[in-house]
Amino acid sequence: MRISADTDVCIGAGQCVLTEPAVFDQDDAEGTVVLHTTEPAAEYEDAVRDAVQLCPAQALSIVEE
Repeated sequence: MRISADTDVCIGAGQCVLTEPAVFDQDDAEGTVVLHTTEPAAEYEDAVRDAVQLCPAQALSIVEE
């Protein structure tokens, strides 16, 4: 699994960070999503999928490899 984030459409709601802080963070200045990794470990995959679904701006996407 690979994840991508579009900071141009991110509204800084922070749902991703609340869902899985090991994978997602927010930029201090802009409040937009920051990825700790683009390829999260298998143990985080379910939470990452939840975060993608919860994102109100649909700024997150998953690429299955």
